[in-house]
Amino acid sequence: MTTIIVDAQRTSTPHWPVPQERRTVTVLFADIVGSTALVDRLDPEDVRALQRAYFDTVAGVLHRWQGVVEKYVGDAVMALFGVRHSDGFDAYRAVRAGLEIQAALDRRPMVGDSRLRVRVGVATGEVVVDLGSAVSGGHGVASGAVITTAARLQEYAPPGAVALCAATARATAGLITQRQLTPVSVAGRVPPMPVWHAVGPVRPGTDRHDGPLIGRRRELATIRDQLSRAIREQDPRWISLVGPTGSGRSRLLHELTRGLTTVDGMPVRWCVATCQPYPDQVMAPAAELLRGLAGVRHGDGPAVVHDRLVAALASLFPPERVAAAIPTLQRFLTTPDGSSAALAGAAICRDVLLRLAAHQPLIVAVDDVDRAAPAMSRFLHALFSTATARGLPLALITLHQPQWADTRPSPARRVTIGPLATVQSGRLLRHLLTRAGQPVTLADRLLHLVGGRPGHAAAYVRSIMDGADRVTLPLPDAVRRAVCAELDHLDGERRAVLMAAATIGGVVSGAAVDRALSWAPGRSAPALRGLVAAGLLLPRRADGYAFVAPALRQVAAERLPRALRAVFGRRAAEAPPLDTVRPDAALPRDHAAADRAGSDRPGSDRPGSDRPGSDRAAVSGSGVRRAEGVRRAEVVPLDVVRARDGRLDVVLAVPPSGPTDPLRRGLPSSTMATSPTAPTGGANRSLGFRRLRAVASAGDVPPTRASATPNNAGGHWPAAPDRSPATIRAVPAVPGPAGRTAAAAVGAPPDVVRTGPRPPLIRWPTGLAASA
Repeated sequence: MTTIIVDAQRTSTPHWPVPQERRTVTVLFADIVGSTALVDRLDPEDVRALQRAYFDTVAGVLHRWQGVVEKYVGDAVMALFGVRHSDGFDAYRAVRAGLEIQAALDRRPMVGDSRLRVRVGVATGEVVVDLGSAVSGGHGVASGAVITTAARLQEYAPPGAVALCAATARATAGLITQRQLTPVSVAGRVPPMPVWHAVGPVRPGTDRHDGPLIGRRRELATIRDQLSRAIREQDPRWISLVGPTGSGRSRLLHELTRGLTTVDGMPVRWCVATCQPYPDQVMAPAAELLRGLAGVRHGDGPAVVHDRLVAALASLFPPERVAAAIPTLQRFLTTPDGSSAALAGAAICRDVLLRLAAHQPLIVAVDDVDRAAPAMSRFLHALFSTATARGLPLALITLHQPQWADTRPSPARRVTIGPLATVQSGRLLRHLLTRAGQPVTLADRLLHLVGGRPGHAAAYVRSIMDGADRVTLPLPDAVRRAVCAELDHLDGERRAVLMAAATIGGVVSGAAVDRALSWAPGRSAPALRGLVAAGLLLPRRADGYAFVAPALRQVAAERLPRALRAVFGRRAAEAPPLDTVRPDAALPRDHAAADRAGSDRPGSDRPGSDRPGSDRAAVSGSGVRRAEGVRRAEVVPLDVVRARDGRLDVVLAVPPSGPTDPLRRGLPSSTMATSPTAPTGGANRSLGFRRLRAVASAGDVPPTRASATPNNAGGHWPAAPDRSPATIRAVPAVPGPAGRTAAAAVGAPPDVVRTGPRPPLIRWPTGLAASA
C-alpha cells in the first residue's frame, strides 16, 4: 500500500488567461532498489510503516527544495522543479534534493534491520505544464520527453547515486561536482545517452575579470565619488548596484576594488563576499568577510586558522578579548548557520569590521545580496547603523537584481546598471571573440542578440566555443535560464501582457495587447507601465513599447503553446498599426508632441527605422492602407515636407511659436498641394498644423465624408469635432509635366486636380516617413 502525500490546500490557478504553458523544468525520479524482494520478506504492517517512512522522508526533502511531487508510481517518486516558478537554479535545487534524499535515507532508521537504497535520476528539458494542477499530488501536471529521460536515468544510476543528463550537468556546472560516465544505450534513442553522476555541492570560484572594462564609465565615476565622500567625510553610505542577470554588476565591482585603493592618500581596505544560491549556512557571507580580512583559506587546518585570526585581531582588541573571541570565531568559520553559537560569532565579526574601520577606511561589498537570508540582511543593517552612529569612514555596497524586495535603509543610494550602448556591445563582442579564437565577423550577427548585456555576450561566445551552430545561433542555456527567472518574477497579469506582446512583431502597442488578450481597451496600460518600470520594456512614441532584449521576446513567445501563440498573433494583427493617424483626430499642439505621436513601425530593425519598401509606399501615397481590399483615406500630419530639388511649391503658414517653430529649429517648412479655398477650422489654426487627407491615386473609391473619430486605445490623440468637414474623393492619377504627377486637392471641387513635384521620402527625426 502506498501513502499519497498531497498539499493540505491546493493553490488556485494563477490569475492570467493561459491555462497551459511551455516551460523548461527539471524532473527528479527516485526509486527504491530491490523493492520487490524487500516487500516479499516483510509483514504487511511492516511494509506500510516502511513505505510511510520512505515517502515522508523523500517528500520532506523535495518540498524543502521547492520541488512539486507530481506522482507516486509504486515505490517511485516523480517531482518537478521550476514547474510554477523558476529562479534560474531549478536544476541545482533538483540535484541538491537528490543528494539530500540519499543522505537522509542513510541516516533515518527504518523498520527492523531494513536499509533502503535508492536510485535517483535528474533530467532537464521542455514540457507543457498545466498551471492549475501544478501542486503536490496533481497528476498529469507536465508532458514531455524529459519525464521519460529522468526515469531512464535512474535505472542506470548505481544504488545511492544521482545520475544527471547533459542539460542538467551544464546547468549545474561549477555548482555541483560531477563525474562523467560512459554513455549508455537507451532503447529507441540514437546515439547513446551521456550520463554524469553528481558527487556533491562545491563552493563556486571567483569569476575571472581579466579583460578591459568596456563602457560603464559614468556608473563607475558616480560610485567612486560616493565612496570617496563617505570616507573623506566619515559619513557611512550604503550604495546599491541594481541590474538584471548578465548586466555586469560583478564586473563593475571588480573594477572598483582594483581601482579605488586610496582616498586622499589614505589606503582603503576592501572586504568582499558573494551570496551563493541556497546556502547551507545562512551566515556564510559574513564568514566569508571574516576569511577575507584574516586571510583564512578554505581547507586551512585549525592551527593555521587560529594563528591568522590572532594576527588579524591583535591590533584591534586587547589580548584577553582576543583569547576569548578566537574559539567562537573558529566555530563560526566552520559552521556559519543560524544557531545561537553562529550568531554570536557573527556579532564578533561585525565588531571586528567596525574596529577595523576606526583604524582604516573600509568598504564592505556583498554580491548577489538578493540570495541572502534574513539573518544576513540584519547583519548588514546593524553594521551600517552602528558605523553611522559612530561616524566611521565606512561604505557598504550591495549588488542585486531589480525585483529584489528592497531592504536597504532609506539613505541608500541606488545606481542602476543599464544595457551597454550598441558601439560598446560591438567592442565587447570583438574582444570576446578574439580571446576565444573565433572570427570577429560574428560580432555583427551577435550584436542584435545580446541586448546590451555583457553576460549575454559572454554566453553566446561561450556557446560558439562549445560547438553551437554559427548559422542559427541558438539561445544559450544560461541566457534562457536567466530570462525565464525574470519572467517568473512577474505577477500573472504582467506576465500575460509580456507574453502576448512577444507574439506581436516590431514595436508593440497597448491596443494590440488588449486585442490579443481580448481585454477591454486600456486594461493592459498599467501592466505595460509596470514592465517598463521593471526594465523589461522600453517606451516608444504613441503608446508603443519595445523589448529591451531579443532573448526576452523569444523566451516569452516560446512559453506560449503553439495554438495560443497563433491566436494572439491573429488578434493583434487586427489592431491598428502604431503609425496610423485616425481621420479628424486632433493633432498635437507642438512639434515635440507631433514627434511623440509618430511611433516606430512594427518590424523595424531599430527604433525610428522604416520597414523595407516604405519608400515606394511613401511616394505612392503616405498613410494609405489596405483594409479588406479597399483603400482608406487617413490623416497624415505634415510638419516637415521637402520638395524635390529643394524647390518649395506651397509653404504652409505656421505661426511662429518660439523654439517649436520649424524655421527657428532649422528644419525645412512644410509643403503640400492644397487648394486656396481649402477650409480650415479654428481648432486647426490654433494647433499650428495643416492636415492632409490622403487619397488613393487610382481606383474607384466612393466619395466619403470625414467625421469625428473616437479616441484611440492609448488615449494619446483625443478626438475633436471637425468644424469644417471636407469631401474626400478619389481622383485618378493624371500625368503631369516633367516629373510631376497629379494630386487631389483637399477641400476643392471633385474635378479640380493640382499638379506638383513628387517629393522624395522624408525621414523625420522620429523616423516617420512623410510625403505629399
